[in-house]
Amino acid sequence: MATYLDFEKPIADLESKIAELRHLPNSGDVDIAEEVMRLQDKVQKQLRATYAKLTPWQRVQVARHAERPHAQRYIDRLITDYMPLAGDRAFGEDAAVVGGVGRLGGRSVVVLGQQKGDDTDSRIKHNFGMPRPEGYRKAQRLMKLADRFHLPVVTLVDTPGAYPGLDAEARGQAEAIASSIDTCLSLGVPLVSVVIGEGGSGGALAIASADRVYMLENSVYSVITPEGCASILWRSNENAQDAADAMKMTAADLKKLDVIDDVIPEPMGGAHRSPDETIDVVGKVLTEAVAELVQLDADTLRARRQEKFLAMGKKGL
Repeated sequence: MATYLDFEKPIADLESKIAELRHLPNSGDVDIAEEVMRLQDKVQKQLRATYAKLTPWQRVQVARHAERPHAQRYIDRLITDYMPLAGDRAFGEDAAVVGGVGRLGGRSVVVLGQQKGDDTDSRIKHNFGMPRPEGYRKAQRLMKLADRFHLPVVTLVDTPGAYPGLDAEARGQAEAIASSIDTCLSLGVPLVSVVIGEGGSGGALAIASADRVYMLENSVYSVITPEGCASILWRSNENAQDAADAMKMTAADLKKLDVIDDVIPEPMGGAHRSPDETIDVVGKVLTEAVAELVQLDADTLRARRQEKFLAMGKKGL
């Protein structure tokens, strides 16, 4: 069954009626096919009206939608000849970070992503997309491998943040994130990132300190989750909506602030309604960005990347 968000109740009601009509036998009194078409038209109008005026908090909900495509689905669809690589060569494997080598549009690349999982078992396996230090050290290993063999790097960002557990802190979570950011900034090959869902804190920045940073239209990117911000400022998660409004964490806001390079539009109703179409659009953006950046030499890439991040914060609201 489809999962509906709170603000999608009118859409859910209409699609429920469509499902009921499709199970009814044909009769001479009612033209079921015509009624279904009429209701489908209403669904499309309701979707357009609803998604044209989403609040920041509603976009947070869409970014977290259970059926939204996650990193592994992007890799499976976009990357051919994919060879997954595991482990950080220091402690172990972290399933929250997936990655390997393959071809994007016929060009050899290294791809990395934070994987949330699609059901209960896989979410537990991937720790809900929250990497531990070994995940970030694995990311560094793969990025350095790309640098050594002159391969562009593509990263898919989707995490509420780095795992805050005691075991992660004991193994050097902060150092792993800082080192990963430093590795991103030091690469002599193109690095292109897309925020496909949530981009939370340093956990996201660790693989998104890139030459180009794109966001899907209904993704979010911020220093902390709205709930975390609310718990600090208001001492209550009940103010998460207020925090989302104030934090300027949507793609449109961050484009205005020059934190990201561009916004990738999603199909009507969000990526979860048309995942393959969304992935194909992202693939086209990535392919074009990589093709443009490979024309630059290593020193130019490093200089431009560092200047890009040093300039952030100079533009006010």
